[in-house]
Amino acid sequence: MSLHRLASVTIGVPNPELTSAYYEDFGLTRHTDGWFSTSHGGRQLRLVHAPTRRLLEVSIAADSPDDLRAIASRLARLGIEASVGDARMVAVEPATKVTVEVTVGSRITPPAIPAVRFNGPGRDERGPARAPAVLREGPVRPRKLGHVVIGSVDQAATQRFFTDGIGLKVSDELVGVATFMRCSTDHHNILVQAAPVNFVHHTSWQVDDVDEVGRGAMQMLEGNPERHVWGLGRHTIGSNFFWYLKDPAGNFTEYYSDLDCIVEDALWKPEVWDGTRAHSFSTWGPPLPPSFIEPEDLAAMMTGTHSAG
Repeated sequence: MSLHRLASVTIGVPNPELTSAYYEDFGLTRHTDGWFSTSHGGRQLRLVHAPTRRLLEVSIAADSPDDLRAIASRLARLGIEASVGDARMVAVEPATKVTVEVTVGSRITPPAIPAVRFNGPGRDERGPARAPAVLREGPVRPRKLGHVVIGSVDQAATQRFFTDGIGLKVSDELVGVATFMRCSTDHHNILVQAAPVNFVHHTSWQVDDVDEVGRGAMQMLEGNPERHVWGLGRHTIGSNFFWYLKDPAGNFTEYYSDLDCIVEDALWKPEVWDGTRAHSFSTWGPPLPPSFIEPEDLAAMMTGTHSAG
């Protein structure tokens, strides 16, 4: 695949300073220009002021200028104009009005994190020692931005833009709800769900393992229980452990680990899952809250009365 990673997202919020403090607590490194960095992915989140919370820009990395010209050509066949140069291609997704850029960039090979040894039936891999996770201290630091979920008033058109135009591949589909698409070896980097209004549903951030998912969430909830949305659990589609929280503007954020990896496309078979079954969302964990599918501020965004929480 010539595309190789989700590079960054820009999100507009009514309250940038308050929201920035949240993402510092979340474990991202804050810069003075509105950008936030992860430990492996670099500058991957930018917050800017906007009247309502919304996704403004998505950046995807590709291997060469030829990839950019091929994308621009495919978009033209869809009737979508693109600006293309030697290192950057820019187009606007018509349904959501999200600006999507594809830039030429080198591939990032993150350092391998040593596997955690677990004891289990008939095996004592850890030996005569306490579990390392119980000895961990300090804040949890996300390794990279894994994916962004977009609510679209025309889900089919937005999906077509990303697959037939940009070149993302479909990993799985939750019928009537969402499509999981990838621009890397991760199971999904962009997910588009049907919605009554265009909005950003959540961003998802990789941590080392399920203990870091739990530790990160508990650190975020200490003194701020209103941040909790859903978790701890394990998703069925994508297989990852998850815990969702909510920033002050109303955007959901996810700590995740152990996501499915699709290194060889021929070995992966996309499936269509039943969007009416709770098991399609998670194999275990707390019940799916209705506000996860349709956040509580959607009505306000539809009527133009949304404001900072």
